[in-house]
This record gives sequence, structure tokens and C-alpha cells, in this order.
Amino acid sequence: MVQKLGFIGLLVAMLFPPSLWGQADVEPWRCEVLPLPDQQVAFLIDGREVTRWHHSTEYPRPFFYPFNGPTGTSLTRMGHPGAPNHDHHRSVWFAHYKVEGVDFWSDQTGAQVRQKHWLAYVDGMRESVMASSLGWYDGTGQELLEQELVVAVRPLKEQEYLLEIQSTFRPGAGRESVRLEQTNFGFFAVRVAKALSGHFGGGLISDSESRVGEKAIFEQQAKWMDYSGRVAVMEGERRIWRNEGITYFDHPENDGYPSHWHVREDGWMGAAWNFRSDAEVTEEKSLVLRYLLHSHAGAYDASRAAKIAAAFAQRPGFLVQKSKRPHRQYEVARRPAAGQ
Repeated sequence: MVQKLGFIGLLVAMLFPPSLWGQADVEPWRCEVLPLPDQQVAFLIDGREVTRWHHSTEYPRPFFYPFNGPTGTSLTRMGHPGAPNHDHHRSVWFAHYKVEGVDFWSDQTGAQVRQKHWLAYVDGMRESVMASSLGWYDGTGQELLEQELVVAVRPLKEQEYLLEIQSTFRPGAGRESVRLEQTNFGFFAVRVAKALSGHFGGGLISDSESRVGEKAIFEQQAKWMDYSGRVAVMEGERRIWRNEGITYFDHPENDGYPSHWHVREDGWMGAAWNFRSDAEVTEEKSLVLRYLLHSHAGAYDASRAAKIAAAFAQRPGFLVQKSKRPHRQYEVARRPAAGQ
């Protein structure tokens, strides 16, 4: 009998380890990072996937797809609706036209952006966070640029959410500096769904300065950009239209704020970080860029966008560092707010 009780006790300990004892009433995390096969990472809110990170070597650069709207329909697409020479437009992605003279924008060169390793996955109530290290390699395999990437997903009401991006660029291994040539292609771009596109679906481009349409906005400065339109969703047994969109925010701490924008009525938008001139990243002076995407229901709301922009401006960025805790190699967390 004693032996039987001992075995039962051991079985209970295996099924319910001490780290979980007394935690039956603990509320589950709302926001989760879920690593998946085939070099993918899903971001979940209340168990519902909102976006997915793809970093397979099958593609020249990593990207996010889908980027779902509040109804669960992707607000982005893979590639251009009518131009096969734009297949490098992969939903939400990082690229640059000229890094040390090397084209990291198109798929016509051997240049590649590769995830070297993930650093940290953090679940939470207010946000989930992923940190990873990316290398930008020329056609010979030389690392020209290193990108420390931090991604946070934050839930809002009515199944809306925010995708926050922080990229820290440093010279690649063995380099003291790297030159970024003047361009309006790079670093962070969005290819919207066909239905949202102004040309293919009747969507509308708007910016923070109350301008509307490609002709008024193209290469102009703005604090944020919005692409909104109709997406088809199922309601019961019927397929109907719902208005949804993406607002893309520049951060006030970014050099050149407010950014110039490269936007097209065929369905893409990107902040042109070094639109004005060449730039140099050195070991002593890294480049930090922060951006935010808001997946929203309804048409573009300028007053609401202004509130989200103000909150983004006040929200501290992230710090990635080696961990001192057991079973963790790296930590990622918000920097302390000013005055703390």
C-alpha cells in the first residue's frame, strides 16, 4: 500500500509539477508567441492568430504574413496583384535598395536577409514580444549589416491590435561601418490586400496631414499613413464587405521624423528613412528605427490615429541583453520610462 501511494504521488508530481502547484486560478496570458515548424512564429491574442513571422531560407528575406484585420481576414498579400516582377513585395517586410551598393530590395541579386537566431519569446497580458538577430548578406555571403529586431503585439478593443517594430542596425561582423545609400525604398514596407488597394479594390490612402491619394501624398512628409478599404468576410452563410485598414506610424525618435513616404495606389506603402541623403552606421553609432502598424476596424479615423500616435511616442522602446536567470540566454523588456 505504501508503495502504491508512493507511485501515485510520483505520478501526480510528474503530471502537475511543483512549479504549477497553487496556480490553478492564475489567468492565462492573453498574448502569446508560438514557435512553429518550417521556421515560422505565430502571434496569438486570446488564442487567435493575428500575424505570423516567416524566416525560412526558402525566401530572400523574412516577412510577416498574414497580417489579419479584426474580422480575421488578412489585410496584406504576397506580391503585386498585376505585376509578377514585384513578387519581392511579401506582405510586411524589411528591405533596402542599396546597402554598400548592394540591392537588398529586389529578388534580382544574391543578397539575402537571414535570421541568425531568435533571442527571446515573451508572453504577457498587455503584449507578447519576440526578439531575434538578423544578418544582411551580400551575394558572396559577407555580412554587411546586422539587425536586432524586436516585435511586440498589443491587443486593443474589438479585436483590433498593434504590431510594434524596433530595429537596431549595426555594421556586420568584422566591419567598422556600413553605408546606406539615399533611396525611397527602405527599410520597412507593407503590401496591402488587393481589396484595400486604391487601384485594384477601391481603397483609400490618407495621411496625418489630411492629404488623400497617391498624387497628394507620394514622397511627402507625414507622421503616419493609412490604407483602408473593404474586405470580404463571412457573416453566417453570407460573404459580405467590412471596412478595415492599416495605419502605419513613424516614431518621433527616428532620424528624419516625420518620414517621407513611398506610397502607391496599386497597394503599397513604406516609410523612406534615408530619402534625403546617404547615411552611415558605425560601431559607435547604431541606427534605431521604430514603427507601428494598427490593424483597425472601420474607415480611417484621424482623431483616433492621433491618440495612438501620441501613446506610441510616449511608450518606451526595448532593451535586449544577456539573461542572468536560469534557462534563459537573453532577456527583452521595455526600457524604464523617463523619470523612473
